[in-house]
Amino acid sequence: MISRQALLTAGASLTLASAIPQRTVAQTASVALPIGTAPNDSAGPTFYAEALGYYKQAGLNVTLSFMNATTAGLAGGALAIAAMPTTLAAIARDKGVPFVMIAPLSLYVSTNPDHALVVLKNAPYRTAADLNGKTIGTRDLGNMSYFAARAWIDKNGGDSKSIHWFELSDPLDVEAMKAGRLDAASISEPALTPAMRGGDIRVLAPVFDAIAPRFLVAGCVTTEAFAKAHPDVVRTYADVIAKTARWANANQGQSGALLTQYTQTPVPPGASRALYAERLRVSDVQPVLDLMLATNQIKTAQRASDLFSTAVPAT
Repeated sequence: MISRQALLTAGASLTLASAIPQRTVAQTASVALPIGTAPNDSAGPTFYAEALGYYKQAGLNVTLSFMNATTAGLAGGALAIAAMPTTLAAIARDKGVPFVMIAPLSLYVSTNPDHALVVLKNAPYRTAADLNGKTIGTRDLGNMSYFAARAWIDKNGGDSKSIHWFELSDPLDVEAMKAGRLDAASISEPALTPAMRGGDIRVLAPVFDAIAPRFLVAGCVTTEAFAKAHPDVVRTYADVIAKTARWANANQGQSGALLTQYTQTPVPPGASRALYAERLRVSDVQPVLDLMLATNQIKTAQRASDLFSTAVPAT
């Protein structure tokens, strides 16, 4: 395992110069920012910003913790900010938990598919209905991979309620299918390309298209109370994530190297990579909220603008 210091040293060579007003630095440095994030491509800017030195440049006192489930930590106060799927932020608000999104992360665009529902090459499954009653692997039951697979199955003649959903890390899905423990898997990059190049699987469907041709997969979330108490910190943090998103979109080779270091999952040359939104947009988030309502994951209709913190600009 590569040490945190080694990562910071490696990332320092990639740092772009940035002048941060001294007053802003003074205001933000005094506020501790424990941040929870997932070690995957979707959340990349949250840890690329550390490796590039952007947090320190902005005077942000950030401590990163890597975890796949951040909702409880944010709700309980152990985290100040958390990277999480848009779906989970919507579910939390539906349950009365006052989460607000302050910065976007990964953005799905149909012209850059980085996710698929896959089966073994010799599997008999050709349609959504063929999967009824089968076992499908997904990273967890709160991520977009799970909700997109369910949406695709239901929209194409299958019954997602009949599926046995099994939580498993993406890189382990192929072996689980070969061993007969899974019939299919909903896999994202950077695990998808190595799985496809192994020659054992085929794509059944690019299931994210069942949600919309473009939507926000994940974002950085905090509580309404924290955003109101520390608007300068929130705006500074959002600016850092936007700056990191621009860098990652323009430097996929370098970001791939950092992703490999942080996740210990190789990113093969030519692999499809996540794209990152650089601004919160209603049009990117509303399709996800509409899906959640249509599939009874939330009980009350939500507007994307209500999910965004008033401390940060959105369109």
